Amino acid sequence: MTGPRRAIVVGTGLIGGSLGMALRSRGWHVSGWDADPVRTDAAVRAGALDAAGDDPAAAIAFVATPSSAVAGTAAAILADPDRPGRPVVTDVSGVKAAIVSAVDHPRFVGGHPMAGSEQVGLDGADGELFTGAVWVLTPTPRTDLGAFAYVRDVVTSLGADVVVLSPEDHDRLVAVVSHVPHLVAATLMNAAAQDAEQDAVLLRLAAGGFRDMTRVAAGHPGIWPDVCADNAAAIVSSLDHVIEDLAAMRERVAGADRAGLLEALHRASSARRHLPARGARPERLTELRVPVSDREGVLAEITSVAGDLGINIYDIEIAHSAEGPRGVLLLVVDADEAAKLRDAVAARGYRATAQDLS
Repeated sequence: MTGPRRAIVVGTGLIGGSLGMALRSRGWHVSGWDADPVRTDAAVRAGALDAAGDDPAAAIAFVATPSSAVAGTAAAILADPDRPGRPVVTDVSGVKAAIVSAVDHPRFVGGHPMAGSEQVGLDGADGELFTGAVWVLTPTPRTDLGAFAYVRDVVTSLGADVVVLSPEDHDRLVAVVSHVPHLVAATLMNAAAQDAEQDAVLLRLAAGGFRDMTRVAAGHPGIWPDVCADNAAAIVSSLDHVIEDLAAMRERVAGADRAGLLEALHRASSARRHLPARGARPERLTELRVPVSDREGVLAEITSVAGDLGINIYDIEIAHSAEGPRGVLLLVVDADEAAKLRDAVAARGYRATAQDLS
């Protein structure tokens, strides 16, 4: 009789604890540990882990440590000769390029669930945290096709919407939508708190808008020095852009430029209203079948083409051929985007066919 699937979670804070709960609720046996044994024991009591400690038979390991510890932890698991299952390893860090480059192993798949909570640590853990959340995976030319497909299937089973990006594109884009917003929120919160020292009623006036804008500032501060160090170039570039835009807004206000102010606010309002719904899938889907050779780099090349075009891959599967080192990469995409992606991979020498799934 086949037993439950087995996983390891290293790091039992908010994300690691939520991962453990999500996996266990779906029938997995989850072992794990934290750098602090007290937090490990708390994770067992909270239902985030079945057992404290290692599991050599685990098929997958999630590294949910601070980013500075991810590469060393992942490399140690991958190099351990006493693991008969040769586990796939992934992580949850908000910075990818430095980590993926440091690990550089076929069975390591960089990952980043775009999910969080105002609550800090295990107290905020929630087994449904990833339902509807975007989860970025960052394969490289060395990534094993089967390892990528396995990680993708597991995180999709947790309710996440997988987006595939190169590590470099991830870091550049996440600087804009995550890292800089957190720093801006912290700056606004600090400014208000400083002003409140002179006028105690100020923070009592903080209504919905201010609370919404600064909500992320309540998150765990400890992760951010590593994030800022590992993604400094992209964060500084994005901050420079924000500073330029704020300076332009200041000039509109100082100069009583009513027309310019309205135009900027209308543009922002329209962009905000058109943000894609969380976890939304298109009504019509198309499956692209791309014959490929079973070699390093194929997955990263084709998924990078999709990423460069802004096309999300909603499902992916690798069908290996029994007759040699070839196979078929099956990609499910928005039907309206399928022809664009088919033409783009054709320009790279791949002959794809399309089948409407609606």
